[in-house]
Amino acid sequence: MRICPPLVLTLTLAIAASPSHVLAQDKPSNATPSDESIRRALIYLKDSQKADGGWDAGFGRATSVTSLAVMAFLASGHVPGEPGPYRESIERGIRYVLAHQKPNGMLVANTSHGPMYCHGISTLMLGEVVGMTADAALAEQCRSALARAVDLILKAQDAPGKDRESRHYGGWRYQPSSTDSDLSVSGWQVMALRAAKSAGCVVPAENIDRAVAYLKRCSARNGGFGYQPGGEPNNPRTGTGVLALEICGEHLTPEAVAGAEYLVKHPPRWASQYFFYEVYYCPLALFQVGDEYFDAYYPKLVEILLTRQDKDGSWLSGDGNDRSGGRVYCTSMAVLALAVEYRYLPIYQR
Repeated sequence: MRICPPLVLTLTLAIAASPSHVLAQDKPSNATPSDESIRRALIYLKDSQKADGGWDAGFGRATSVTSLAVMAFLASGHVPGEPGPYRESIERGIRYVLAHQKPNGMLVANTSHGPMYCHGISTLMLGEVVGMTADAALAEQCRSALARAVDLILKAQDAPGKDRESRHYGGWRYQPSSTDSDLSVSGWQVMALRAAKSAGCVVPAENIDRAVAYLKRCSARNGGFGYQPGGEPNNPRTGTGVLALEICGEHLTPEAVAGAEYLVKHPPRWASQYFFYEVYYCPLALFQVGDEYFDAYYPKLVEILLTRQDKDGSWLSGDGNDRSGGRVYCTSMAVLALAVEYRYLPIYQR
């Protein structure tokens, strides 16, 4: 699987009104090791934010990594527009992404790779923020930008030259004009469309149906999912495929169940390729499939993360592909995994 080397349902009123600054920053004495790990990571992320509101990837400022950092705060219970230690960081990050939307709707700042990665991640973030911010003006700005971002995703799925009979039909790849597809890029677009639809954006059912058909073509005969139809599976790809199917309403389909069983048979390993991609997708995927699979996989992942966190609260992968994303990327993905059970992000809801 190739990820971008440079380098994520509206909340109920009860959740939105919860005391977010207590949840993550001032945990009581019964706080778990994961809670403490998240607290340290958020301090690192706050201190790593740049003056313009963005965060650096391994190559420079990026809307993708900035969006992942914003979602790490949101997933930990910190809401834009409400009092708390991270309100300013969150809102500056959101505004950084908004400021870098292109005339065609693309959300990208600085990338040497396919911009659809950055766009999908940033669109997902805006879809989550729309239902979480208490700042009406900021919410409206996000909603407007989200609508334009979704329009680009839908147009990219139907890029001129895409053959309806092709194995690539229904998916996405690096550029809005790409005529082929891959599971990795497609996973982010599906996540973004699902979040946007839950936030009230118009997402035609036929676009979701075509995406689902593509995802299923990426499933492997021996379980798991490949990078493209017919490809060999691994954990990050499988987590992507399972989660994308689940959030599209394809709950417990044969492909999703086979993928979940594949992940249980292949527990997480620190030395694996694209470890932090796996860190994000696999827990979310198994959480959606059910406790039987989640409980068999997730504690092993948490143990690795708690052991590998650096003294400054960050993480940095030993895998060169992950390392190219930088510490903020790795740290944000780790927080998003550790915060799964908080269930604050709308996309985390079952």
